[in-house]
Amino acid sequence: MTLAIHGGTPVRSTPWPAWPPPPDSAQRALVAEVLESGLWGAAQGGTVVTDLAAAFARRSGVPYGVACGNATLGLFAALLGLGVGRGDEVIVPAYTFVASATAVLLAGATPVIVDVDPTDLHLSTGAVAAAVTGRTSAIMPVHLAGSPAAMDPLNDLAARHGLAVVEDAAQAHGATYKDRPVGGLGDAGVYSFQASKAMTAGEGGLIVCRDEAVHERVWSVCNVGRRRGGQWYGHPSVGWNLRLTELQAALLLPWLDRLDAEIDRRNAFCAALERELAAVPEVGVVPRPEGVTRDSRHLLMLRMDTGVDRAFLLAAMAAEGVPLDAGYPPLGTMAALTSEGARVEPCPAAEEAARTVVWVRQAMLMDEPAAAADVAEALAKVLSAGGDASPA
Repeated sequence: MTLAIHGGTPVRSTPWPAWPPPPDSAQRALVAEVLESGLWGAAQGGTVVTDLAAAFARRSGVPYGVACGNATLGLFAALLGLGVGRGDEVIVPAYTFVASATAVLLAGATPVIVDVDPTDLHLSTGAVAAAVTGRTSAIMPVHLAGSPAAMDPLNDLAARHGLAVVEDAAQAHGATYKDRPVGGLGDAGVYSFQASKAMTAGEGGLIVCRDEAVHERVWSVCNVGRRRGGQWYGHPSVGWNLRLTELQAALLLPWLDRLDAEIDRRNAFCAALERELAAVPEVGVVPRPEGVTRDSRHLLMLRMDTGVDRAFLLAAMAAEGVPLDAGYPPLGTMAALTSEGARVEPCPAAEEAARTVVWVRQAMLMDEPAAAADVAEALAKVLSAGGDASPA
């Protein structure tokens, strides 16, 4: 069978679902209401931003939430709210988006990049334990691809060493670990509303936490150093304008009502694809960490046999109408981080993932489960070619 990249007929010619989906009627109504009110900024007296923050806090099982401009700034604000700053170290996983580390740099601290579990690709408790020093102040587990990290052992380790835990929940809206929602499992949790995420306003972020004093500091960091209830031009501490707008919040607040249905849809597609892949022995689904009770399925990560030419696979799959993503390079390979003083521990599992793991993106996961057959068929077709980059 001739591959599409060599002039053959592609497996799929119909488009995948678009992301983000069109706004629903509730979003349109709330956006129109905010537009007509003229209260577009978060500091003008509108209530949608505060309603969104409160709703996310409740959903995360904690009392406090603060909306902000994006999740990178949210991680930065959460770290400052927990007292992390100059001279401190924050442990982050090697297989994650660069913002997990750059938020640490933004806070004036040093990212310590450690390895991930070789099976599930989440932050390794053993690697964290080996990297703790007298300067370590926090751990940042990442709920990768919408799968919650194994939080209990990480929290136990943090408690033994007196460390803060900041959850990077940017990809994990609605996910649960042992029936407890992410975001509220550590000292603070941060969500993203960037365009690719499960809820989006184009950009945006939100911090949740359980401690009132932490909440007050985070709120001040995001509101130019003001104190809640204080004078408008009173700035008792240093802060920045990191606020979300009312218009963005109007897109996000109604989304909470349909989030669970969308998670169910993605999980149905992933289950169907896992069944289909039983007939493609060169490919396996990266398993979820132990303790995951609800996976939001921001991505589905697939691991290829080590002999597969991944660059050719990605090009050939795109030609078949089934585009896949190469995923993350290990953070420790990024000169931008090491030049700023990031400490890099040995990360063989992350390096292996960068060679063998590919992603099925969220938009594809929103299709009907029957469409999973197209992904499996295209993989089988391309892999049967043995990675041959030349036409037959």
